[in-house]
Amino acid sequence: MKEIRLASRPAGWPTAENFEFAELETPTPGDGQVLIRNIYMSVDPYMRGRMNDTKSYIAPFEVGAPLDGAAIGEVVASNAAKIPVGAVVAHGLGWREYAVADANRVRVVDPAAAPTLSAYLGLLGMTGLTAYVGLLDIAQFREGDTVFVSGAAGAVGSVVGQIAKLRGAKRVIGSAGSAEKVRHLVDDLGFDAAFNYKDAPVREQLRAAAPDGIDVYFDNVGADHLEAAIGSLNKFGRVALCGAIAQYNDVNPPAAPRNLALAVGKELNLRGFIVGNHNHRMPDFLAEVGGWLREGRISARETVVEGLENAPEAFLGVMRGENTGKMVVKVGDEPTVRS
Repeated sequence: MKEIRLASRPAGWPTAENFEFAELETPTPGDGQVLIRNIYMSVDPYMRGRMNDTKSYIAPFEVGAPLDGAAIGEVVASNAAKIPVGAVVAHGLGWREYAVADANRVRVVDPAAAPTLSAYLGLLGMTGLTAYVGLLDIAQFREGDTVFVSGAAGAVGSVVGQIAKLRGAKRVIGSAGSAEKVRHLVDDLGFDAAFNYKDAPVREQLRAAAPDGIDVYFDNVGADHLEAAIGSLNKFGRVALCGAIAQYNDVNPPAAPRNLALAVGKELNLRGFIVGNHNHRMPDFLAEVGGWLREGRISARETVVEGLENAPEAFLGVMRGENTGKMVVKVGDEPTVRS
């Protein structure tokens, strides 16, 4: 089997030299374990932080060891009574062709309930749950709110905007990094307005798109987007701090939003969150979002890269904002029977 390991820790922007390709014997599952043939794996912005040897909410990747992350695959050998050979499972051991996992660390999914198995890494996976929890629980979205989403054409942001519309938002505004992504947000996903953050200062474009202010900001970017949102938030506005991709590769610490003092006078609520602490919401999320998917009321575009060997470039593409929707890597073929 093949796997991708962390060869060295980056200083600033990662490069291909920070990754190495390795071949080794395919492992054998022990008692209570399953052997999984990976089909799709996820590459996500949070992985950049794990490439640093710093304390965080999740352990850093180890130099010389395989990276890991969300994946979906088919069980090809099982020593676990409740997980038969042929089951399709979601798990956390991506970046490799095969993985051995404890049975209690995988989640069996229904292949027939999704248009493609990769959906369990995106719309029906942790990406979708992040959008759902961040908007509804962390930002306390209410019907009639005006919502601003940064990085709105990405995996999480594109779902946030659609959930807000389906839940009765007054107005949903998104930022993205190209004219085509802006068009996608408005024409395909139903955002009320969108702008290219490269065209003019974010604060000016946001003020023009939301002249009456915003009530909720879902932050995937940080930096100038967070500062602009603080300026536009109405009294008692709420912010879900999901990510700050604009700062992940900075060598020097970023300056705080220069207008943070406005959070006091406006009585704003700015709250960060880690989706892994909200797994109890998965049943509610799957029931509601899965229902919208079956009804054709919600969608999620994917950017699919073929081949495990191209996973590092796919990851770097996410950091450069080259994806529309969820970026996934196809590691192997889907099962011929999906039922």
